[in-house]
Amino acid sequence: MDIKERYTADANRYSASDTMYNRCGRSGVLLPKVSLGFWHNFGSGDPYGRSREITHYAFDHGITHFDLANNYGPYYGAAEETFGRLMDDDFRPYRDELFISTKAGYDMWPGPYGNWGSRKYLMASLGQSLRRMHLDYVDLFYSHRFDPNTPLEETLQALVDIVKQGKALYVGISRWPLEALTFAERYLREHDTPLLIYQDRLNLLDRKPVEEGKLQFCREKGIGFISFSPLAQGLLTDRYLNGIPADSRMAQNGTLRKDVLTDGLLKRLRAYNEEARQHGQSLAERALAWILEQEGVTSVLVGASSTRQLAADLEAIGDLGV
Repeated sequence: MDIKERYTADANRYSASDTMYNRCGRSGVLLPKVSLGFWHNFGSGDPYGRSREITHYAFDHGITHFDLANNYGPYYGAAEETFGRLMDDDFRPYRDELFISTKAGYDMWPGPYGNWGSRKYLMASLGQSLRRMHLDYVDLFYSHRFDPNTPLEETLQALVDIVKQGKALYVGISRWPLEALTFAERYLREHDTPLLIYQDRLNLLDRKPVEEGKLQFCREKGIGFISFSPLAQGLLTDRYLNGIPADSRMAQNGTLRKDVLTDGLLKRLRAYNEEARQHGQSLAERALAWILEQEGVTSVLVGASSTRQLAADLEAIGDLGV
């Protein structure tokens, strides 16, 4: 794709709006059932032209939510830099149609102030994120992980103040234990900054948010819920049903290690696949549908290395065709 080519969004991008969006808890926010995550495929080693194609396709098909974090890369910050370039090249005219989230909580820079959940770190990190993304504010800012050593009040008050300063419109938290989530919901509500959304891993292989009562709590309190890794980094597709392909993420032995694919897991994946086949679905279709069938789930975060992969995810939930 010619970098200088002017992007004009598809005029029919909201044609499936009746089925494309879910309300996020009891808020005024609607999120697409499928949201685009920047965890992989938007780093320094990924072709910018491909990143452009994927984000164009997403927005042209009604995906308005792009999800980032300060340390997505590689290198740390690279995905946000890519997004900043996309904003300048393509998406500036559509800023008010986009719902952009970023996060802070994991290791980002050296020293005592570049990690975890202190006010110092959260405030500094968001400032850096806004500069990288070429934005004045984000729509949603997350505490990316629970910090057992920083007082919850400090982390949460930082989130409150970030909203009051106009640097974020809403706040969320990711993967906090239920007791801390309960405290956070109350604290934020009492400080006039209600918790918009809770993020956690939820898929057919990892049902802890259901089993631990987090999804039920969010549903009862009017908090949205978004699932990351809905396909378990590709395990819940037909990719690994017959072993480890040479060009797969698992073959690289990085975030998805080879030793994960035990005989027991492979048997379980094949059973899920057979169940899906009996319902006329692929394994990926069944996996995504199962998450969205859980009462209280707002959206699933998918990664995509191509427009074809993203199209398949959209088709899988029955919202749009390929």
